[in-house]
Parts: sequence; C-alpha cells; structure tokens
Amino acid sequence: MFVSGSGLAQQPSPPDPQVTAPASPSTVPSTLIPPTASTTRPSETVTPPSVAPSAPPAVQPLSLAGVLSAALQQVSALQQAQIDEAVAAEELRQAEVAVLPRARASASVSYNSPARHPAANDVPSFIAQNAVHEYQELIGVTGDLNFGIVAAIRRGRALLDAAKAGTEIARRALVRGVGEAYYGSALATSKRSAAEQSLAAAEEFERITDLNYRGGEVPEIDTIRARLQTAARRDDLAQARQAEAIANATLGTLLGYGISRAPSIEALPQSVDVREIDTITSAGVTRRPEFAQLEAQVRAARADVGVARADWLPRLTYSVDEGFDSNTLVVAELRQHRGLLATAGLDVPIFDWGATRSRQRQAELRARGAELQRQLTVRELYLQFATSRQEALTAAERAGFAGRALVDAERNVTVSVARYRAGEAPILEATDAQATLATQRLALQQALYDYQIARGHLREAAGE
Repeated sequence: MFVSGSGLAQQPSPPDPQVTAPASPSTVPSTLIPPTASTTRPSETVTPPSVAPSAPPAVQPLSLAGVLSAALQQVSALQQAQIDEAVAAEELRQAEVAVLPRARASASVSYNSPARHPAANDVPSFIAQNAVHEYQELIGVTGDLNFGIVAAIRRGRALLDAAKAGTEIARRALVRGVGEAYYGSALATSKRSAAEQSLAAAEEFERITDLNYRGGEVPEIDTIRARLQTAARRDDLAQARQAEAIANATLGTLLGYGISRAPSIEALPQSVDVREIDTITSAGVTRRPEFAQLEAQVRAARADVGVARADWLPRLTYSVDEGFDSNTLVVAELRQHRGLLATAGLDVPIFDWGATRSRQRQAELRARGAELQRQLTVRELYLQFATSRQEALTAAERAGFAGRALVDAERNVTVSVARYRAGEAPILEATDAQATLATQRLALQQALYDYQIARGHLREAAGE
C-alpha cells in the first residue's frame, strides 16, 4: 500500500491576483515548547519572567515611498544634474553683469631717464613718456557695449531653463531606477519563496516514494525520478537565492546600505488593477520635462546665431576715470594735474577672411539640428507612452492568465499524485505536474513584477 503525505494530498491555494498572500505566522504554539524543570541548585537563582529580556522589535518594512526618500539623499546622477543647474545659473549671472560698467582703481609710477643732450633737465629719453618721473592714480568705471551681450543673456537664460529641466529628468530617472530595483528585490524574494515551496513539495514526494519503494510497492526507477525532481528544485532554489542576493545588493547600494546589508521592504503586490491604466492618457505627455528641455535647447541655439551675427556690428568701449597724472607728488602741483578723464572707442569690423560668416553658418546649422532633434524626440516620447501602455495592459493580462493557470496547476498536482498512488498513472505524470506547478508559481510573480514596472514607466511617460 502507498504511503501518503499531507504535503501531497492537498496543495495550498494559489495567490489570487486581487488578494495579497497572507503572511506566515511568527509565533510558536505553546504546546510545542518543552516544559522547564522545576528543581534548581541552591546556588542558582531563578530570573522572574517579568525581568527577562524582551525580543527586539520587528523591523518595519520599507515602502516604495520610503525607499525613494532615502535614495534621493544618496550620491547619484541627480546631484550632478543639480550642480550643472547651479553652473548654468552662474553663467547667466556672468552674462547679465557683462553689460554693466566695471569699477576699477589703478596707480602707477614710472621713471624715464633724461635725454643725453637735453634742452632742459626734464626732457625724458623716450618720447612716448610725459616726463622723467610720472605719478598716476585713477579711479573710475569702464565697459563695452555690443549687440552680442544681449544675445548672450538670452542664451544663458535658455541654458538655465534646459539645466532645470535636466535636473527634473535626472530625478525621474532616479525614481525609475529605484522603482525597478525595489520591485526587482521584491520579485527575487517572491521567487525564492516559491522555489522553497516547490522544493518542500518535491522533498515530501521523494520521501513518500522512497518509503513505498522500500515497502516493495514501486520500482526503483520511481525513486530515482523523484530524486531528480528534487535535485531540479534545489537548483531552482539556489538560483533564486543568488538572484535575491544580487537584487538586495543593488537596492542596498542605492539606499547607501552597501552590499552587506539587505534592506527590508514590502512584499511584491499581488493585485492588478487594470482600471488604473485606463485613467492614464497621452494628454499629459507634453508635461514631461523633456519638452521643456528641448524648447530651451532650441532657444539657446537660436541665441548663438545672434551672438555670431553680433561680430558683424560695431563695438563701443568706454571709460570714465578721476584722479591725477603728474610728474611730482607736491600737493600744489597735484592739484593742477587732478581732473576727469573720459575716453570712448568704436571698433567697426570690415574684413576677416570669412571667419565671422563661418561662425554664423555654424550657429545656424546647430540651431537647425536642435530643431530636428526636438521633433525626433517628441515622436519618441509619444512612442514611449504607447509602448509602456501596451506593456502594462499585457502584463495585467498575463497576471490574470497566470493566476488561473496556477489554480489548474495545483489541481493537476493533486490529481496526478492521486492517480500515481492508485497505480493509474506513471511517476512521470506526477513529476511533470510538480514541475508545471513550480513554473506557474514563478510565472505569476514575474507577471506581477512586469506589471508594476510597466505601470511605473507608463506614469513617467504620461508626465506624472
């Protein structure tokens, strides 16, 4: 007679895609705790139960929002984008102050030897100098005016807007990466749990088959096939544990935990709500920061054309100073040589062998390229929305199929094992049923993971 096991006669019901699987109990029944001896030695003291050390509190699993909050505080590409934004702000500041006059103060002392045959002792050797001794001290403002400064300010503002949009893009990319790592870790844990469940069922089936073989009820080949089935499930569990360790290390790195500490997170959601997908439309695609970044880049490229064209136009430089320029430091003489000095210069470009024209054509080509890139990226953004939406719908459909298939797979195991015990089916039917059940468990968790990832991509593609 065949020996039956409780683990084979009735398989646990599969997780419903709409219902979260119940957590395993954490307490041990008091009936399983062995009684404690009541006698003690005279030198020993008994610790009252009231002062016994309490168990450490359970660690609260991190939600996705908590993981995102922690990841935003770590070193990432987002911080580099914030630095780039600050650099762009400083560049705009430099462009804006370039149009303002700059204050300056200068003091100089020069000595020029007297001429060899001077008509007077104060005739200097170098005719470019004013006197043998010259003392000068000036304080004032200087600056220049040209049409390129205005274009440079417009370019700086556009680049700052592009950098701000780039910071938002980096933040969304970080959120996407953290979400994928979070659900990847949850998926790895779910697969490891499913592999443990399948291994436990295989080991129980092997134990029962071995007992029946020892009792002469089944041939040795059935025991070998049962052992092979268990070996396959052990290999699945080893791979699942490896994937879990890698996924936990990836998530821990994003959270700043390092590779030695596995973060405690919530379980993979076991429900799928297709109605949520229907509420996300393509109307929000234009709210994505990529649109703002593209528009800013086009404006910056057009401003570069203005900077290049300004080289064709005149430039005005000016300076206004107050002070003295004297050949002596005697106070009475200094008063006579103190006053106001104002100068202005106009630079008119005439011919530069086509260099200015080349720079202008180069800027115009870059502006045209930026416009073409904007059009291509807009198409790609709408394609991303359509792709993400279809992936989310397909993943939700797969989760429904996998949930129903898991119910059939468990029923298949129950019937196949019963038929094998009754001698109506070979052992291959039972082992194949167990392999199919293990596959369906993993398929369900994979479909639930794919839905969460596709849903996150869809929300990002819709500008949320």
